[in-house]
Amino acid sequence: MLGAMETSVPLHRIRISLFEGVHARAVEVLEGAGYSVELHGGAPGEAELGEAARTAHMVGIRSKTQLDRAFFERASHLWAVGCFCIGTNQVDLDAAAEAGVAVFNAPFSNTRSVAEKTLCEIIALHRRLCDRSMGMHQGRWMKSASGAHEVRGRTLGIVGYGRIGSQLGVLAELLGMRVVYYDPIEKLAMGNARPLAELDDLLMAADVVSLHVPATPATSGMMGERELGLMKDGSFLINNARGSVVDIEALASALSEGRLGGAAVDVFPEEPADREAEFESPLRGLENVILTPHIGGSTIEAQRAIGEEVSGKLIKLMNNGSTTAAVNMPEVELPLLHERHHRILHIHRNVPGVLSKMHTIIAEMGVNVAAEYLQSDMKRSYVILDVDETHGEELRERLRREVEETVRVRSIW
Repeated sequence: MLGAMETSVPLHRIRISLFEGVHARAVEVLEGAGYSVELHGGAPGEAELGEAARTAHMVGIRSKTQLDRAFFERASHLWAVGCFCIGTNQVDLDAAAEAGVAVFNAPFSNTRSVAEKTLCEIIALHRRLCDRSMGMHQGRWMKSASGAHEVRGRTLGIVGYGRIGSQLGVLAELLGMRVVYYDPIEKLAMGNARPLAELDDLLMAADVVSLHVPATPATSGMMGERELGLMKDGSFLINNARGSVVDIEALASALSEGRLGGAAVDVFPEEPADREAEFESPLRGLENVILTPHIGGSTIEAQRAIGEEVSGKLIKLMNNGSTTAAVNMPEVELPLLHERHHRILHIHRNVPGVLSKMHTIIAEMGVNVAAEYLQSDMKRSYVILDVDETHGEELRERLRREVEETVRVRSIW
């Protein structure tokens, strides 16, 4: 945080639009840094998105807001998007990068919340708790051990052994479950978890399969009719990952025919835009099926932590230029800026000769460069120059005008 000192852009003029009821902690952190924050309770309409594209320096969203190429083409002042959630598939990352907009998310903050919810569902499915509860609400006393099992000694198959999957495995072992997992990327096993080489092997071995994979072309429809058919008779499927991963029609058929013993699903291929819209799914009304409205990470603790994590990343970018943990830009962790220096942040297309052009301009101006940082990916380069304050603004403008590969440039002081 730069505090009350004079800055290149007065902090109160940095405008941030937060949508979808981002946790109040994010507002506290960002306003505490001196920024002007607008908080919107729901997903933005076209008019609200247009206004944000026109005026905002940073935008914060959750999972429903879609930021496409057209949005970034209009976003003339935008420097960053904060996704206050795990995923970033709702954002056109390439279009954002082409516009020089860094995108941040919170891949760690709701890990525990999702793992705990999944563990709860494992127990509930084995004990048919939701069916028993619904029966009681309907006045039926369904006292029976039929179909109810302990989880101790059962095998949990985890598909996707990342932060959530590995933590779930540790918790499940505390209950006496055996844990196997499948991940195409080699991962270090936690506790007594055992990796399996093929997804098919896991599906045939597990009493309950829990999915924890991202939405990618490789995972789209990965649990279809064939895969569901490989699962043990009477086993359970849990999807707290992404709606595109499971063929819902095939799952409904497997449940209706009794081949699977139950399921818990939190994410769907199509989800209602708001609370007023009716939820439609072939899974509605099926026995021993837990349906939840995309709340895997929706705990007060997780949302507060997400608010702090993403807000902190946005502040570091705006105040310092650091892009550490950006999902679509070269990552650079920068030291604090000396009060007598100007910092030039230059994002450009990664083609030969750009650095030579920049250095030629620096030499012509006789600029004293105190520090230079560079990081590149296949398409873009991010160059940061700490220079004497005497030449800072003139250098910024010359780089903007004379380096045609420039995507975006700004200065901090």
